[in-house]
Amino acid sequence: MPVNPAALIEISAFAWVPPFAEGFVRDLRPRWVCEEIGVDYAVRLMDATRRRPAGYLREQPWGQVPVLKDGELEIFESGAILLYLGEKEFGGKHSRLLPVDAPGWARVISWLFAALRRPGVLEFIGGRLDGLSSALGDKPYLAGEFSIADIAMSTVLRELQDTDLVSSRPLLSAYLVVVLLARPGSARWKRR
Repeated sequence: MPVNPAALIEISAFAWVPPFAEGFVRDLRPRWVCEEIGVDYAVRLMDATRRRPAGYLREQPWGQVPVLKDGELEIFESGAILLYLGEKEFGGKHSRLLPVDAPGWARVISWLFAALRRPGVLEFIGGRLDGLSSALGDKPYLAGEFSIADIAMSTVLRELQDTDLVSSRPLLSAYLVVVLLARPGSARWKRR
């Protein structure tokens, strides 16, 4: 789709990951955004089994993916990259995954940051998932329309989808089906 070696936007990714990591590597988040909004991007593939080059460690201090380059701009951390892509103008138009009206922007950004939190205790996670389920209610997406918040949240929930933390919450299970299975931009990430 929009993968284009000549594109201005470049996203680092691993060329291969073991089966247990497929679909969980963070480069899928910005790549998915580009797929959803139809923006060409290049991919800089790296060998996950080898030490990262020193130059890459200057871009991403922990040697992880992704790093996004857009001309002279370099950004690491998937949440920061999602925010950048959501706010960037493409052909004079903002990404449709981050509203420009203040209430819509605030709602999506709040959910984006909520998705990126990593709680350490199962009870705490369960409470958060209950809150997420209540907030989702009968809506198909967190902020009304599909947004970068859904990309971030669904990738976090996917890590838990084979646990009773998600399966015991029918609204969250249904949400994952809608976001991960029904979205055209996610098709590429089902096994990665």
